Amino acid sequence: MQLFLYKPASCIKTMFSYNEVLQRVEYEISQLRFNKSPNSLYVPIEYILSLGGKRIRPALTLVACNIYSDTIEPSIAPALCLEVFHNFTLLHDDLMDQADKRRNKSTVHKLWGENTAILSGDAMLIAAYRLIADSSPMHLKELLDLFTATALDICGGQQYDMEFEVRTDVTEAEYLKMIHLKTAILIACSLKMGAITGGASKEDARHLYQYGLCIGMAFQLQDDLLDVYGDTHTFGKNIGGDILCDKKTFLLIHALTHASAEQKREMYQYLEQKTLDPLRKIETFRRIYDELGLKEITLSRIEAFYDEALSNLKQLNAPEERLTVLKETGKILLHRKS
Repeated sequence: MQLFLYKPASCIKTMFSYNEVLQRVEYEISQLRFNKSPNSLYVPIEYILSLGGKRIRPALTLVACNIYSDTIEPSIAPALCLEVFHNFTLLHDDLMDQADKRRNKSTVHKLWGENTAILSGDAMLIAAYRLIADSSPMHLKELLDLFTATALDICGGQQYDMEFEVRTDVTEAEYLKMIHLKTAILIACSLKMGAITGGASKEDARHLYQYGLCIGMAFQLQDDLLDVYGDTHTFGKNIGGDILCDKKTFLLIHALTHASAEQKREMYQYLEQKTLDPLRKIETFRRIYDELGLKEITLSRIEAFYDEALSNLKQLNAPEERLTVLKETGKILLHRKS
């Protein structure tokens, strides 16, 4: 019995808008079937995939493929692989962070327990490999090599993230390396997979990968901002979660580096004593971030990464009109609220 099945839809249009790509992604995800026993192992997988999300990674895979090909069919299997894998990382991240909410819903470990969350996450990783195995034999080894290297690097990024939680001397360079591994490379991988399946040259695939890295870095910095300044209802997670977990975000690293003696004393009081009022902790850190102008500093860094991303698009050997959707997607990610 197969682990899952999906039925591809027909492609009847040369160029797709971003909304059309998202609709296709949602359709394909809705066709995934987890039909092995025990049912209790696979229900949490169906649950986390049903929560929605932005579907950025599979959408970017289809968009990149569509730059070079009139059909996006060859990119469907790797796109689904990336979305299942991404949700696997979220499932385990939530468990490690002991997070209560994901996309305004209870997290898997809260509903089914920690052991089931671990096993269901493991099953999702295997399911991701089963999906990418359905890719065209012409590109399969290249896609597998890229995906495997990316998956390993993401584990490294997560390890750095956990180690940073108990350090107060994390540098900006170390932080940028961590988010490069944990976040940016999966977005870069998504674009390169789409380029490969669409028939792009190696040079164009490389530039799209670099574009994805820059967009991914900007994406994570935006996530850092939203954790402090976002709205719980649109962000899908509790505001201040990173502060409560002592995650070394771009804002916290800058605060610890540039704060006054009094500001540092306030922050270290909370960093060293875990039993203090969590709401007061969030309020204190946000006030200090405001005093240091860290929101504006972070936004400026986001814009710099976005400009670097656009410089890579200029190197592509593709008609300008074929890049419109990708550029629009970049702007959506840059100005997102969730």
